[in-house]
Amino acid sequence: MKRPHRRQFLQLAAGAAALPMVSCFALAQAYPTRPVRIIVPFAPGGGTDIAARLIAQWLTERLHQPFLVENRTGGGGNIGVEAVVRAPADGYTLLLVSSANAINTTLYSRLNFNFIRDIRPVGSFVRIPNVMEVHPSFPAKTVPEFIAYAKANPGKIGMASTGIGTSTHLAGELFKIMTGVDMLHVPYRGGAPALTDLLAGQVQVYFGTTASSVGYFSAGTLRPLAVTTATRLEALPDIPTVGQFVPGYEASTWWGVGAPKNTPTEIVEKLNKEINAALVDPKIKVRLADLGAAALPGSSTDFAKLIADETDKWAKVIRAANIKPE
Repeated sequence: MKRPHRRQFLQLAAGAAALPMVSCFALAQAYPTRPVRIIVPFAPGGGTDIAARLIAQWLTERLHQPFLVENRTGGGGNIGVEAVVRAPADGYTLLLVSSANAINTTLYSRLNFNFIRDIRPVGSFVRIPNVMEVHPSFPAKTVPEFIAYAKANPGKIGMASTGIGTSTHLAGELFKIMTGVDMLHVPYRGGAPALTDLLAGQVQVYFGTTASSVGYFSAGTLRPLAVTTATRLEALPDIPTVGQFVPGYEASTWWGVGAPKNTPTEIVEKLNKEINAALVDPKIKVRLADLGAAALPGSSTDFAKLIADETDKWAKVIRAANIKPE
């Protein structure tokens, strides 16, 4: 049998080495060829679910395959994450990533995954501020007045939240740490009962989401003191930020898309491109404004940095306040 010459051998070897690159490129060009699941680790109807369905509809229209939202609840959102971690890394199972994932990394001491290691960031989507709000009968009308009142009445202000370790809870705990005030945390099972008691004056302050609270502001049944993001909210331009009075304060809820860790780069980049395209679409921008949200465009690398920074930030708050999961 005739042995191949050295040049032929090198040509064959080079061709073989190029096969994975060609196949990955072809895979990304064809992707998706069947329905894609976006797993939401929380119940239908909440902000996370709404955000997932908004981006799912966009991706369905742009990529010509159904992107289907699947709610996988339980474990504070960890059950849904684990389902994605264990899924094939082929782009057909995605995760609706939220600030809760950055919080849970420290809040839960025993998880069956390492979020930063096991989930590959695809792209960020939106950021939503919380609003520091009080009952209209509360004597403070500004953040400085609130701080002064809280310091004069330590432990007497009831601070509502949607549950231990939630973004509304940690926004309040960060405020306590940075201002040195002492407030009584009153956790509820969701935003509706927290708002009910705030409206009744049973608790005095709540770092609630804009989407759930803005109607009460216009009706005058709740008083907004400040938004928790670093910049003012377009939907509430007259409301200052907490950071104007407490330098460096920032707390918000954010959402994006993730995938199993070994998902091909070409697929990640394709999805990232489409997510960023959604954020400049006029119809999507209107929907985001209705949610009180601000677009959060960027590369997958930008999103990875956001997740890492937020994980570190909330770890410090959780440890300082000695917060334990329910």
